Amino acid sequence: MVDVFDEVEEQLRSDRYKSLALKSLPWVGALAAVAILGTGGWMGWTSYQQNQTNKATEAYQAALTTGQKSGPVAAFPAFEAISKTGTPVYKTLALLQMGGVRLEQNKTAEAVAYFDQAAKLAPNPVLADLAGLNSALALLDTASYKDVEARLTPLMGEKSPYRVQAKEALAFAKLRAGDLAGARSDFLVLSNSLDNSSDEIRERAQGAMAMIDSGTAKDLPAVVKAAMALPPPAALPPGAPVGVAPATAQ
Repeated sequence: MVDVFDEVEEQLRSDRYKSLALKSLPWVGALAAVAILGTGGWMGWTSYQQNQTNKATEAYQAALTTGQKSGPVAAFPAFEAISKTGTPVYKTLALLQMGGVRLEQNKTAEAVAYFDQAAKLAPNPVLADLAGLNSALALLDTASYKDVEARLTPLMGEKSPYRVQAKEALAFAKLRAGDLAGARSDFLVLSNSLDNSSDEIRERAQGAMAMIDSGTAKDLPAVVKAAMALPPPAALPPGAPVGVAPATAQ
């Protein structure tokens, strides 16, 4: 429990809110195959559409390979091209990757713009909600609580695949805003909910409650504000925004 406490305290007491968004980007890979297969049935019913899908698949895989070999920034132009000429699924995935690159460069406004564009363009609710979650997470350490809440609330419905992640993000937003009671209530639900199958989220919730109960979290808003005034971290894990294995886009 000590390790969990230390991990949560470190996460809360440094400028790491945007790292949650970066960590969520690999979900693109997990969902890419589902999203593409789910839309492939109606996209491939004509040879023209199938040809366009095949071209977009090849371009996306090539961009991922570039990112893995040369870094995410080097892959950005390729993803940008796909976002303009690819099929709706690949345009959305490319925009998500572009947002991840900009987020890693600490260009939050541009990242959010790409995530929001992806959410609007997404051909299915799964990708739309993923883009919306990334957008909210990117703003978690800078936007007002009301702004973050407005972005997360639509993602918390029973049918949303990211409802647990959205609820956790909202709990952290409340903690950052100084609403310790509200945050603790949300973390308690997350730690006990049968809807939460993630041990990592459950442990973070328990660690956050321990901080609140011990009084460690009472000065969190001031600590976070001071942390955000510091220079950004020197580097994030290499390739995080483009960490999707090529095979997932088949």
